[in-house]
Amino acid sequence: MKRRGLLLIAFSALLVFLSGCSTLTVLDPKGPVAKTQSDVIIFSIITMAAILFVVYVLYVYMLTKYRASKAAPDYEPPHDEGKAWLEITWTAIPLAIVIMLSIVTIRSTNEVEAVPKDYQDQEPIVIYASSSNWKWHFSYPEEGIETVNYVNIPTYRPIEFRLYAYGPITSFWVPQLGGQKYAMSDMVTKLNLVAEHAGSFMGKNANFSGEGFAHMEFEVLAMSSNEYDEWVEEVKATAPELSPEEFQSLLDMKHAGRKTYSSTHLTFLPPPEGEHAGHNHGDAAVESESELDQFQMEPSGSENSSGGEMDHSGHNH
Repeated sequence: MKRRGLLLIAFSALLVFLSGCSTLTVLDPKGPVAKTQSDVIIFSIITMAAILFVVYVLYVYMLTKYRASKAAPDYEPPHDEGKAWLEITWTAIPLAIVIMLSIVTIRSTNEVEAVPKDYQDQEPIVIYASSSNWKWHFSYPEEGIETVNYVNIPTYRPIEFRLYAYGPITSFWVPQLGGQKYAMSDMVTKLNLVAEHAGSFMGKNANFSGEGFAHMEFEVLAMSSNEYDEWVEEVKATAPELSPEEFQSLLDMKHAGRKTYSSTHLTFLPPPEGEHAGHNHGDAAVESESELDQFQMEPSGSENSSGGEMDHSGHNH
């Protein structure tokens, strides 16, 4: 009874603690990818709660049924052979649970890796999201614009984020739109997201990448298609172009506020995909390093900036 009382107190304290927590953003999805992942999380929690309920009921039952009694000191309980059906049952139940969770996980993983099924007839908007210490660069190759530390997207339109990094591995994550995916320096990974609600959603770096990683937050602003088109036209008309020197200064600085440009760095420093993908060796390394050296060079007569401390793959040393 004393142990049951302690368990009851512990569960009561846990309920009081959880009731004071704000809504978890991963359980407040604003798109189909996040909805799928949220459903899997809730299903897993319910499954775990059901298992714990059965375990605790059996635990209390066993404590009650087989508690110490006032039997004689020399009492020996009767010998009982094992029961095959019981052993099969307690082996089959965990196996069934594992199989069930495996099926759910595989199906949901395949689903979130692809363009959501209701949007597969639309051409996705491609946005390159690259990270550097400690900021995010968003390049729109189709629109010919670039932003820093914020990204605007239209609602009800598939977005294909192509992720890579200038420096250590980071993790691109917008909890209300979808799960995280890694961004690396020598390859491009893809993440398909859709926003079905207009609004502002916070994104972040979910992978420790140095002292400033906690500040690697960015805003995803979802808006109507008309508002998105107007914003693109406004950027093209009013924002300055992104020059190689300006981009190098962005890479060099540790933190940067929001910035907007009417051109992208993809024109003079392509992402690591296609012929630029993978670890560079041999002649490819010489060619790639030569291109980056040209990009990092100051105008003639001046010394190289601190960008000269970067190798051909963009790692800081």
